[in-house]
Amino acid sequence: MGTVHAEITLKNAADETNAQAGYIKTEDIRTVTVTAVVDTGAATLVINEEVCQTLGLHIKGERSAQMADGRWVACKLTEAVEVCWKDRYWTCTAMLIPGAKSVLLGAIPLEGMDLMVNPNSRELVGIHGDSVELMLL
Repeated sequence: MGTVHAEITLKNAADETNAQAGYIKTEDIRTVTVTAVVDTGAATLVINEEVCQTLGLHIKGERSAQMADGRWVACKLTEAVEVCWKDRYWTCTAMLIPGAKSVLLGAIPLEGMDLMVNPNSRELVGIHGDSVELMLL
């Protein structure tokens, strides 16, 4: 099928909560927009050190993960990140992979936002249409 990319915005979810509570200004929410590789074989969101630092994410733990080439690596787990694509969003922890160059958007946030890859157009589309109102909960 080839590589599929999508522009997504990542936010520090704790900042988002603090802004809603009035502790910080909305413009102080740490945010970054990246072109992610859509990887339906990856479980979750994978970020690199640069994105982690830009968002000011704290590390909550560590876990082993198997890479596409079969290698096992130790990965850090971050605090919650809000993933935004168009009018959809999903909050999840991210895996920080040592030496990662790209951000990977995996299956869990894709399903959480009711998205899939259209194999013909090689782009993200809503599973139940373009409107989030059509999403089944």
